[in-house]
Amino acid sequence: MKLAVYTKAGQVGLADLDRPQIIEADDAIIRIVRTCVCGSDLWRYRSPDIEAGHQNSGHEAIGIVEEIGDTVTTVKPGDFVIAPFTHGCGQCDACRAGFDGTCDSHIGNNWSDGVQAEYMRFEFANWALIKIPGQPSDYTEGMLKSLLTLADVMPTGYHAARVADVKPGDKVVVIGDGAVGQCAVIAAKMRGASQIVLMSRHEDRQKMALESGATAVVAERGEEGIAKVREILGGGADAALECVGTEAAVDQALGVLHNGGRLGFVGVPHYNNRALGSTFAQNITVAGGAASVTTYDKQILLKAVLDGDINPGRVFTSSYKLEDIDQAYRDMDERKTIKSMIVFD
Repeated sequence: MKLAVYTKAGQVGLADLDRPQIIEADDAIIRIVRTCVCGSDLWRYRSPDIEAGHQNSGHEAIGIVEEIGDTVTTVKPGDFVIAPFTHGCGQCDACRAGFDGTCDSHIGNNWSDGVQAEYMRFEFANWALIKIPGQPSDYTEGMLKSLLTLADVMPTGYHAARVADVKPGDKVVVIGDGAVGQCAVIAAKMRGASQIVLMSRHEDRQKMALESGATAVVAERGEEGIAKVREILGGGADAALECVGTEAAVDQALGVLHNGGRLGFVGVPHYNNRALGSTFAQNITVAGGAASVTTYDKQILLKAVLDGDINPGRVFTSSYKLEDIDQAYRDMDERKTIKSMIVFD
């Protein structure tokens, strides 16, 4: 099979590997129908320390189950499934509390990678895989895009809103206008926010967020941006959803909150040990981490997509074949597209 690999900083190519095989009794082999590039993949893509030939960090896919291990009972060959980037067990304390993104049973082995490929081996498949009714041919391309977001970015945006306890009537600020930020806007609206301010500098992304439920956009950053948000909201926000993963984004989030506000952070952190002591005087509630993909999809998000209540697939603004994977990365890196989708025949 063909698999994307990093060849050097800022470059991706293809390698030929054997198709993955069942190793453990709860494995599943999935033929990938759609995969994509995540904003978090760009951190490794840009790294000057990347090793040539290292498999991609892709972790989002929908596809067809080709083979299952002996203990898998929830899906069968031929099923159309969402392959979450997380692999919760569904039985541990964390999973039962709705935090399968950080499953107690699979510490250090709970997340996918190498999924920008023709096939994948999905570990701990029995609970984590989500069956989609029917087959890919039953859906429009737009619906397939939305179903693909359910492998990561839509549940991740929802996770930010959930852990920040967004409630009806809340004033919410979203920091980050990429795919996760766009999905956080959708999630805040789903949970009844009365005002949703997106912090964004890019006109196309601002327009998309306004179409998805944002009520205002702030392009300024730093103290100027914080002042503008507070002016729009008539004070601080009830909840801030940090969807970037930098210390500057966390500073923006903390700055827009009123005392007693709530921060949900889901941007993969690219800062070291940011001290929580700075939040003490504000009584800020801080929560975040890897999204509970399987829980949210099964309980809320798959139905919302199938019913047409939400359309997160709009974040895929460009599509590519696997042989064009380098262009897919480059276009995201250069902000020519919000999120790149990889299409298989």
